[in-house]
Amino acid sequence: IGRFKVSRLMEELGLICKQPGCHAYQRATVERIDIPNHLNRQFEVDAPNQVWCGDITYVWAQGRWHYLAAVLDLFTRRVVGWAFSTRPDADLVVQALDMAYEQRGRPQGLLFHSDQGGQYARRKFRQRLWRYRIQQSMSRRGNCWDNSPMERLFRSLKTEWLPPVGYTTAHEAHRDISHYLMHRYNWIRPHQFNDGLAPAVAEQKPNAVSGMG
Repeated sequence: IGRFKVSRLMEELGLICKQPGCHAYQRATVERIDIPNHLNRQFEVDAPNQVWCGDITYVWAQGRWHYLAAVLDLFTRRVVGWAFSTRPDADLVVQALDMAYEQRGRPQGLLFHSDQGGQYARRKFRQRLWRYRIQQSMSRRGNCWDNSPMERLFRSLKTEWLPPVGYTTAHEAHRDISHYLMHRYNWIRPHQFNDGLAPAVAEQKPNAVSGMG
């Protein structure tokens, strides 16, 4: 059932949706000139495990905000790592990075790009990048277009999949989001960038060529 039909039915029944409260999220207050924007919107790459992007978004579950960190491989826009927590801290983004690093076979020579969220500038996360020999890149402060592939991923998740009133339990949210990211988004959902192929399917296709932006 679509969001607009739900809205119409609620209006007919005289129901209203209670809006959740504010969520806490660490935003950059100063420009991180020590972490340049190496990616510089070069979102098309010619092989897997060359450039990963990361970001955090929020999800309402069990009466409070939870936080989702994801890692995207730019080659075919495949989700390669994610983590879910009640705290938007460095541990969250490290867990998502660890998952990607292990599941992708511990690749070398990577570039990891993110916005200037405080979690990605924390010592714990930067030390993990150093351990994995991954170069760090950051968007310019307040410029969402510098990390637009992640913005598109989260927009798809929220408009196509997340329930409008959130999840009853955190366990339900974790299971449902995992299904969307690692199964539906990666293997089933057509992606314009891959000329209609799902990201994981496009990655496995011989002589895969990235498509539209």
